Amino acid sequence: MNISPMSGLTAPHATASLPSWLTYLEKLHTSAIDLGLDRAFAVAQKEQLIKPAERVITVAGTNGKGSTCAILEAILIDAGYKVGVYSSPHLIRYNERVRINGQELDDSYHSAAFAHIEQARGDVSLSLFEFGTLAALHLFKQQRVDVVILEVGLGGRLDATNIVDHDVSVITSLAVDHVDWLGDDIEVIGFEKAGIFRSEKPAICGQPNPPASVPAHADDIGAELYQVGYQFSYEQQGDTWSWNCGAFDLTGLPIPALPLPNAATALMALGTAELEVSDENIVAGLSKVSLPGRMERVSESPLVLMDVAHNPHAAEYLSSQLTQLKVRENKTRIHAVVAMLHDKDIAATINEMKGIVDTWYPASLEGPRAEKADEIISHLSIDVTGFASPELAFDAALTQAAPDDVVIVFGSFYTVGQVSSYLSHR
Repeated sequence: MNISPMSGLTAPHATASLPSWLTYLEKLHTSAIDLGLDRAFAVAQKEQLIKPAERVITVAGTNGKGSTCAILEAILIDAGYKVGVYSSPHLIRYNERVRINGQELDDSYHSAAFAHIEQARGDVSLSLFEFGTLAALHLFKQQRVDVVILEVGLGGRLDATNIVDHDVSVITSLAVDHVDWLGDDIEVIGFEKAGIFRSEKPAICGQPNPPASVPAHADDIGAELYQVGYQFSYEQQGDTWSWNCGAFDLTGLPIPALPLPNAATALMALGTAELEVSDENIVAGLSKVSLPGRMERVSESPLVLMDVAHNPHAAEYLSSQLTQLKVRENKTRIHAVVAMLHDKDIAATINEMKGIVDTWYPASLEGPRAEKADEIISHLSIDVTGFASPELAFDAALTQAAPDDVVIVFGSFYTVGQVSSYLSHR
């Protein structure tokens, strides 16, 4: 065993359990989030992790990062590439954060990777997210993947993923979120997200009419900006959609199970990545892509959906999807199980859903960032019962819902994760 020189903690063995490693890493640094690149960059440079694969695509944004990564992944796997994806947070298991060709790795791979980074870091103090990012890069290099897709954890400019020498930068969407870390100025948020742009390399922006700080930063550093509505566009036509970039058109595309704006943004990223991808690969990838916790259908009669929407921007999109679904599938009532974190804009998020939800089941979460059901109820302006946990709220919703109703679980990754875990053990 190794004794951490900074903390005095004893590091587990390389063969120790993944839970024991995660417990150790949570205690190792004073904060789970500690924005800045110097610490992680020093270790990455030492271990030659700055370019973990021949092609690297980094994806930032307020919402839609996970969906965009999943769409890129599905198309590239169909094209025959060995693809590594790093994403966060996870819903149930830490293993969800690292995928190779769509598959999670066994615990032993993560434990061994953590042990490798622990040895390599020396006296450099790393946050849990920095440690996880470096371990993921090590795994991708070790597994010799062709393409790495990195989902930014928070912001962009100072996020640990930004230590990587990536080939294509993507911003999916821009809205006010993570106010404690990024503030509530959309221009500042735009600058932080655009911090992943690279000089003379493609920078994709899927946010219509982004804050001026985004194109300004691209111009300042000489990044090649591809902006939705200008350099590329898309349009839905009934049950199919089309995508256009200059003289290049794709028509009759299947509508994916994930948001169309993210699919269009992913296609632009692929178009600039200098990777061999055919129209057939795109159609196949769009047809089969899915992602847990994103309008995920987990059962029928009543229809149960899971969505991690946890801010006003995501809730607005979720409400529009439920409105369409209610008409398309002839559903009667919408029952909403909701639990949120206190650092989110609860009032505005709830307000976006009021027009579509018929019956509410607010619940409390546990932990330092958790909000109580009473706070959610205060924004509903109606007399409803609160529940001690999302699981109890979900059981109540199932009891009340008719066969042709919809039960939607939303508000946080924690909320969806807890109900998903509960369902898997029933």
